[in-house]
Amino acid sequence: MSPAAARAVRFDQYGDRDVLHVDEVPMPHPAAGEVLVEVRAAGINPGEAAIRSGAMHERLPATFPSGQGSDLAGVVTELGADVTDFGLGDEVLGFSWGRSSHATHAVVPASQLIPKPAALSWEVAGCLYVVGCTAWAAVDAAAPKPGETVAVSAAAGGVGTVVVQLLAVRGAHVLGIASPANADWLTAHGATPVPYGDRLAETLTAAAPDGIDAFIDLFGPQYVQLAADLGIPVDRIETIISFQKAQELGTRSAGSVDASTREVLTEMADLVASGRIEIPIAAAYPLDRVRDAFAELEQRHTRGKIVLIP
Repeated sequence: MSPAAARAVRFDQYGDRDVLHVDEVPMPHPAAGEVLVEVRAAGINPGEAAIRSGAMHERLPATFPSGQGSDLAGVVTELGADVTDFGLGDEVLGFSWGRSSHATHAVVPASQLIPKPAALSWEVAGCLYVVGCTAWAAVDAAAPKPGETVAVSAAAGGVGTVVVQLLAVRGAHVLGIASPANADWLTAHGATPVPYGDRLAETLTAAAPDGIDAFIDLFGPQYVQLAADLGIPVDRIETIISFQKAQELGTRSAGSVDASTREVLTEMADLVASGRIEIPIAAAYPLDRVRDAFAELEQRHTRGKIVLIP
């Protein structure tokens, strides 16, 4: 790679993981209000796979050739005009809405970055935005009060692990729906594990004899329907993924965009840096193995986050 070049994940058409490739591209330079970040870690997320496959074309169309990635953490290497919040060499974390973080370098508005707490590893800092802000938005939409019972589907996934812990921080009793293999982790992080399966409604009812106050769906429309069938008020049912079902039933559907602020990101970073919330890192892959990283992600059985290391 020449000094004037960067490397970035690209895809030139919708498709499976095999459309992903890593190209040498011109080094980007920041405009006013932006900084150039040398990326040290960047999380991958199911939404990126959905965009790449074309499943999100109606809501989030791609323009080819397309980059990908929103989570990132790294070091500021160039400042655009009018940037006063950061200096060269500052360690930062945050997000790009330009589908650009799966790269060695990314230009990011300074307003979408915060200082990286020293206690956070690069891997954790690099995947904090999507899971942190999505979890915050989901919990805020469900509006739990201390002592209330909240059920969470996909409770041991990337967002689920954070939702479970954030609910516990806020004093809720959590029913974590996941495979039996995740029971010990859920118990250790303040949740009552509930195995998914054909008798899930009965299992949930038995686990919460006084009723379930709210439901956060992180997996699919069947769980939104289940929550409604259990009699949970629609304004206490939240989904981050089942938008059509949410519209059909009138439930909540808040996501990371609803909580994409420096204030929320700082709150979540502080909770993780202080040890009150843990973000498990399931795997880290070099940039050139981006296809392998998504192959693992798309199995949908990963506890915690998968991260690219440029």
